Amino acid sequence: MKAIILAAGYGKRLKSLTLKKPKCLLKIKGKPIIDLWIEKLIRVGVSEILINTHYKSKIVKAHISKSMYRSKIKLTYEKKLLGSAGTLMKNINFCENHDIFLIHADNYTQESLRKFHNFFLKMKKKKCLISLISFKSNDHKQKGILKIKNGIVYEIYEKEKVSHGTDANGAVYLIGKETLSEMFKKYKNKKDFIKEILIQYLSKISAYKSNKIFQDIGSIRDYISVR
Repeated sequence: MKAIILAAGYGKRLKSLTLKKPKCLLKIKGKPIIDLWIEKLIRVGVSEILINTHYKSKIVKAHISKSMYRSKIKLTYEKKLLGSAGTLMKNINFCENHDIFLIHADNYTQESLRKFHNFFLKMKKKKCLISLISFKSNDHKQKGILKIKNGIVYEIYEKEKVSHGTDANGAVYLIGKETLSEMFKKYKNKKDFIKEILIQYLSKISAYKSNKIFQDIGSIRDYISVR
């Protein structure tokens, strides 16, 4: 397996906290968020991790250069932000012949990626091409809300004014290598992974419901709640 961590964003809603450092280097429980993800991925058996950068890219590069896992990490600088789908499509050769974790770095969770991976393998046998982690949230205006039945995602409501439930998309995905090849053929010019690609796979997406702490670090309040 390989992994792509999306870490290029500005973190504008975090205001003063990201003026001098990128969001992925904010610390939770004493460690930068990006390090928590790297450690989780290495423990589950990921052989190589690609991290995209843009905002404060030199700071991210300096940090990764000191990582004990730096030999397994590849950085890719985006002069212009490509979007979640754009980054995936640009780096399709990195993904070739591997199942891929696609992870937004600005999330914190205590969930086990090994359990998530085992779930992905089980659901893959049931013709589910993609798995994601879902968690409970009442903040439907800031979260993508999922309609899930028997572990399968049938609808995605992306940050809508009206509530469609409390099963939120954690933006942590596992994508099978065959599906990645198909995505590249059909959607290689897309930018938004959820709105332009994931939505095309409804009823073929499985949702691993996490009961552990899961927090999208989208605001100062969110960050303080898990720091």
